[in-house]
Amino acid sequence: MNQITIGMFAHVDAGKTTLAEQLLYHTQSIRERGRVDHKDAYLDSHQIERARGITVFADQAVMSYKGSTYYLIDTPGHVDFSPEMERAVQVMDYAVLVVSAVEGVQGHTETVWQLLQKHRIPTFFFINKTDRVGADADRVIEEIQMHLTTDTCWITGGFANGELGEALMENIAERDEAVLEAFLAGTEDQIFWLRTLKDMIRGHRIFPCAKGSALQDVGVIEFLDQLHLLTTADYNELAPFGGRVYKIRHDLNGLRMTYIKALSGTLKVRDELCYLGGEERMCEKATRLLIVNGSKSLAVDQVSAGDLFAVIGLSSAETGQGLGIYSDKLVYDLVPTLTSKVMFADSLNVKDVLKAFKTLHAEDPSLNVIWEESLQEIHIHVMGLIQLEVLQQLVKERFQFDVTFGSPEILYKETILSTVRGYGHFEPLKHYAEVHLLLEPGERGSGITFANACHANDLSIGNQNLIRTHLYERDHHGLLTGMPLTDIRITLLKGGSHNEHTHGGDFREATFRALRQGLEKAENLLLEPYYEYKIKVKIDYLGKVLSDIQQASGHFDPPYTTATRAIITGKVPVATFMDYSTELAAFTHGRGIIQLLFGGYDRCHNEQEVIDRKAYRKDADPLYSSSSIFCAKGHGYTVPWEQAEAKMHLI
Repeated sequence: MNQITIGMFAHVDAGKTTLAEQLLYHTQSIRERGRVDHKDAYLDSHQIERARGITVFADQAVMSYKGSTYYLIDTPGHVDFSPEMERAVQVMDYAVLVVSAVEGVQGHTETVWQLLQKHRIPTFFFINKTDRVGADADRVIEEIQMHLTTDTCWITGGFANGELGEALMENIAERDEAVLEAFLAGTEDQIFWLRTLKDMIRGHRIFPCAKGSALQDVGVIEFLDQLHLLTTADYNELAPFGGRVYKIRHDLNGLRMTYIKALSGTLKVRDELCYLGGEERMCEKATRLLIVNGSKSLAVDQVSAGDLFAVIGLSSAETGQGLGIYSDKLVYDLVPTLTSKVMFADSLNVKDVLKAFKTLHAEDPSLNVIWEESLQEIHIHVMGLIQLEVLQQLVKERFQFDVTFGSPEILYKETILSTVRGYGHFEPLKHYAEVHLLLEPGERGSGITFANACHANDLSIGNQNLIRTHLYERDHHGLLTGMPLTDIRITLLKGGSHNEHTHGGDFREATFRALRQGLEKAENLLLEPYYEYKIKVKIDYLGKVLSDIQQASGHFDPPYTTATRAIITGKVPVATFMDYSTELAAFTHGRGIIQLLFGGYDRCHNEQEVIDRKAYRKDADPLYSSSSIFCAKGHGYTVPWEQAEAKMHLI
């Protein structure tokens, strides 16, 4: 029996959830069809989703059809919740990308498409809302071929009851020389053509297109049958168990539920699951296994390859983590570029608020919850204002207290342009640690990387690992604005300890001081997030768009133009362009299309202005000091960073 995971994707309001509702109804998974506008859709089960009429959480349902089991995941279509969508993508076997027959290919449609192609998810297009005034499925196919892929084929009208029509066979034959010979010879039967089409879909060589109206239930049953005939999976249940975590949730009692896609083998209740928890390999028993279907769950004794299920009993497995025979952890591309402060009443215990946000962070790692001890403040990373509004409702609903958020600000970062050595010494009375680091500029997007050139004869392996742990235990503050450091290669050169006087925390002090002392000597650079944009407008608007990009301190590639249209691509700071989609919609009367993708960090276009506005005092940061502490005559004394190197014991 096939067990296949299918993801539903779309730009917001294209009708994705309505189509999912119809598929569930026609497989008798639900008795009545809900509607988004009636606030009773099965997969928009959360009150927040029903009130707003948008999908916020990647929820799943189970449906059976003609002997196969399908796990259907309805993903968010709003850009503010795209990290939730991305986390779900990597457990998909197939995707259905819903495109409105009226609005056509929109900005977020392209973002979704690129993500699906990056992860090589075989994709079906469903052109929806063909009943609406202004609908034109043929025009939308042309847009798909122009902006997404030319490798499309109609299955509506060309594929029914397992048989391919002449036009569809010809379309397939054009893509393969051997298949073309078979088509011209006319010697192959329908079994050959069906197998060839399935293989081409799985191999990303062709992308089937269907059309209909989910709301009016037109073309849905036909599409369901086509999905069934054209999708397949070949998981190995006899192999050792391996799986991938794609979601963390907590039930009403706060019990942690780890959602997993089984990729190989079988797993039974009370079996042990092993994974990397931080630096350590952890093994914990699966005390309960649940098949989750909308807001309901069913306890089972065993799951096998291809299943989506939730486990009770794992305490630390994170989203993207491999389990069993998979030990890697996935890295996600869609990351927030804004930061916001959590604000709450003085009557609330800050530890309770932080605990609540740590719970939310486990469910959505992109929040990157940060506790600023010195300021007694909680900061989070977010995609946009809609996400903040949903978080506010979520906290009230789940934790029964009120929070508000400061205005979202750009998440700046800092790096260095020159290679330096940093020295840190920490020796108050009866303490001792010394650390020497080499700091080098790293490639953009590389983050903080660590190398070890210290010999075990100079410093024990345990203490060397301790230094590495301290470098990775938090985001370190830069000197210019106090924002997180990134894109730096740090090499441990030397370290010193004392048999009697080195205690826990000494190497943290020495490591942080060495890092900071190196920054003092380096040429520091402020970085800001950039968008990679793609803008499509009528040719008449080309001049205005290019002018707007220049004013926003962006740059553009040579525009692609036709007689009537223009496509402009390039990079632009998030700070100057985050609201441009509203402006574009206004002057193009809603006909302009903009796609904004996170394009990494680069030099800040208005560095001094940001530094002045942040007004960070590097010498007043309670977490960091660039000076070192030495001991003489039974007393510790402080040596400024510029004099510390000459006093180091290991030079």
